[in-house]
Amino acid sequence: MRKICSGCRDGTDFAIPFGMAFQPIVDTLTGAPFAYEALVRGADGTGAIHVLSQVTDANRYAFDQACRVKAIETAMAAGLMATGAFLSINFLPNAVYSPMACIQLTLQTARKAGLPLDRLIFEFTENEQMGSPEHVATIIESYKQIGFKVAIDDFGAGHSGLDRFARFAPDEVKLDMELVRNIDGDRRRQAIVRAVAGLCAELETLLIAEGIETAAEAATLRDLGVRYHQGYWYARPALGVLPAISEDALRARPD
Repeated sequence: MRKICSGCRDGTDFAIPFGMAFQPIVDTLTGAPFAYEALVRGADGTGAIHVLSQVTDANRYAFDQACRVKAIETAMAAGLMATGAFLSINFLPNAVYSPMACIQLTLQTARKAGLPLDRLIFEFTENEQMGSPEHVATIIESYKQIGFKVAIDDFGAGHSGLDRFARFAPDEVKLDMELVRNIDGDRRRQAIVRAVAGLCAELETLLIAEGIETAAEAATLRDLGVRYHQGYWYARPALGVLPAISEDALRARPD
């Protein structure tokens, strides 16, 4: 167990250099950032693939711990507290051995940086095959007790999405970008998203559409009841800074 938990000491056990980029999740009702998602990048700003391709079973735990530390420290240095937005961090359920033990470095980092715990969102992807849904449910319950929010990412793309929605009761759901792409011209996608939006409203779950690239996609999603948006139409991820929301996107918002 000592070897498994060594990454909890200071998050430095993952030896491959990397950085964090941020992309806003926009509240289209106010035009303000609701949250900034932290995205892994190479240390020089290159794509995530070089870093992620080096994550193995042996270093997955250390990588997950290092990402949390890097995301919090970088976002706080970039001025997160001045925005009023949440910080959204992706996590790997298969890298969490004991929820309360493995969260200690995250808690320590947040407190040291001055980030309130209720400003943190943890996302896990529906595409990751889980060995034990019961273990994931325990993680989510533990995180909620601490005060974090939990989101299912890539909803609609992976393993048994509706079953996970029912089992895990997330605070937020992020639509997979394949449902978003060209939705303005696709009645089937529109019908699916309209149904998901209604389901989320009934269950008091916040719904986010990601991967939005055009004004038409954004307008259609708003009409379908999706208030929170993320994608290149609003801002591209930026390494080490919190990017401004596009003026074109803000002008396109309905009054």
